Amino acid sequence: MSEAKVAQKAPYGVEVEAGKKYFWCSCGLSAKQPFCDGSHKVTSLKPVAYEATESKKMFFCGCKAAKTAPFCDGTHRNL
Repeated sequence: MSEAKVAQKAPYGVEVEAGKKYFWCSCGLSAKQPFCDGSHKVTSLKPVAYEATESKKMFFCGCKAAKTAPFCDGTHRNL
């Protein structure tokens, strides 16, 4: 599998904590969306690391097609 599965056609709003590292699921197979649970190991896709510089709400891509991964850019509206 080299193409991501759409996890949902909307972003995931997540409160992130400053200094914490997050691994966004790029394959769409994780049961812990929007974050990686290791399901990508059956694909050629890899998770995307993000380290929060401040505590705030961030919107992570759910459709796995955003050009601004790991964050939503509205691409889901065209799927």
